[in-house]
Amino acid sequence: MSHPHSESPLLMGEKISFVAAQRIVVKIGSALVVDADEAAPRAAWLAGVAADIADLRGRGVDVIVVSSGAIALARRTLRLPRRRLHLEEQQAAAAVGQIRLAQAWSEALSACSLTAAQLLLTLDDTEDRRRYLNARATLSMLLQLGCIPVINENDTVATTEIRFGDNDRLAARVAQMMQADQLILLSDIDGLYTADPRRDPSAQHLDVVAAITPEIEAMGGEPLPGYSSGGMRTKLAAARIATQAGCAMAITLGDVDRPLRGLASGGRCTWFLPAPEGRSARKRWILGALAPLGTLTIDAGAARALKAGRSLLPAGVRTVHGTFQRGDAVIVAGPDGVPLARGLSAYASSDAEHIIGHRSDEIEAILGWRGRDEIIHRDDLVLL
Repeated sequence: MSHPHSESPLLMGEKISFVAAQRIVVKIGSALVVDADEAAPRAAWLAGVAADIADLRGRGVDVIVVSSGAIALARRTLRLPRRRLHLEEQQAAAAVGQIRLAQAWSEALSACSLTAAQLLLTLDDTEDRRRYLNARATLSMLLQLGCIPVINENDTVATTEIRFGDNDRLAARVAQMMQADQLILLSDIDGLYTADPRRDPSAQHLDVVAAITPEIEAMGGEPLPGYSSGGMRTKLAAARIATQAGCAMAITLGDVDRPLRGLASGGRCTWFLPAPEGRSARKRWILGALAPLGTLTIDAGAARALKAGRSLLPAGVRTVHGTFQRGDAVIVAGPDGVPLARGLSAYASSDAEHIIGHRSDEIEAILGWRGRDEIIHRDDLVLL
């Protein structure tokens, strides 16, 4: 299935047509899935979302769900405190609650004659190229078989260092992985405002965001207390990942009956427009990497070379920060420290520290073995 973006009927001037999408990812937070007072699934609301998904499937639309709620569903059963849980408590709660979450989605979707499929992903499953491709192949087959994949972070095994920590960015990475046309974040707010409308009555709602600028990022606030680990800041981070992959994204109010049907009918939301420039699947994966393991600071000459489409040579690198291995994602920063690009390093950090500032023909003499001439080849490099 092809998924054109800027050339498709999805874009109508500065408006997005939700009904024209061929593949969508829907992200749903804990507060929507779980009744906080009962610590149980909101069965009636889930039934409405399942009916929306059935309508989309009836039109031939592929639908992938990214759903939180496992930890929230286990709190009462395990008698866990209302405070922020320690990592081990989160892992235990996820192990118990994920069974209930999967059952809730299976029951809701089966009532609409749809088959749910559960996938639990970690950050490594999207950052490691081989595991990324394996996850994509599994999802593609599930969609081909007519299933509705329901994805959550695998909190039972994810540690602090290797976890998303929020499902907004996980959903964006899934949308990128599957070349989705649209990512829909069902939220407790109907879009992005110039300020927090709960604190600033003069805050204005934004219908369309053409690009994620520093001004737009400044509109994100801190996560609200409660079950959710997200907030507008993580939603804007998700928007950056999705739109740079050519995927439109919407933030819309989720706590209503049939929220996707409401969006299709013109419900209020904020649409983030997909970036017009196309990128290869490999470069979309590099750009979307959430956990770069190091930073290479380069000189002005190397910065000009990168902007001209050239590779990064060791001679142009001033400093190496972080610990990384060959093939890991790193940030490339200019002389002023501002990130210019992301790429896959051809050398481990320990080797890179020895060869930076030197010509490529000196590498073998320095390291004792002949590696690549480039510290990052242009095919493995994406400008920001």
